[in-house]
Amino acid sequence: MSHPVVEEHPAAHGDALNLVRAAIAEAAGPEAAAQRVVDLLHDRFPPYDWVGIYWVDGSDLVLGPWTGPQPTEHTRIPIGTGVCGAAAESGRTEIVGDVSADPRYLACFASTKSEIVVPIFDGSEVIGEIDIDGSDLDAFDTTDARFLEEIAALLVPLRPRP
Repeated sequence: MSHPVVEEHPAAHGDALNLVRAAIAEAAGPEAAAQRVVDLLHDRFPPYDWVGIYWVDGSDLVLGPWTGPQPTEHTRIPIGTGVCGAAAESGRTEIVGDVSADPRYLACFASTKSEIVVPIFDGSEVIGEIDIDGSDLDAFDTTDARFLEEIAALLVPLRPRP
């Protein structure tokens, strides 16, 4: 017998992927489309307390669109610094079940207990990432990672151009 949560999870993700595709297609431009994506992820998935997109700018990550209860002070993060910088440097999705146990974590909010960071690739180059904070321990798993990696692929054409 399968677990009911496992069956529901992919359906919610499939619905969200369709909504993201539609939001991107209907938005007035890349910036508006990226904002709609972070809003949609935040609104449809209760564990996603703070959702932001960072774009690579030289050797830094620069905060783009975000949504959540409050802004972060980390609007520019050197690649290689923090969980976000580690994901950008390695090109691997980072899931941190307990941020208090990870010395890389750059504290943003007292409520944050877990984090997932998913690189955005253009070919083999990391051009940005999705950063999501959760107020529950172990809020994210490999299903979230796979889902957000699909979302990241849809974000590639939204990259700001100089």
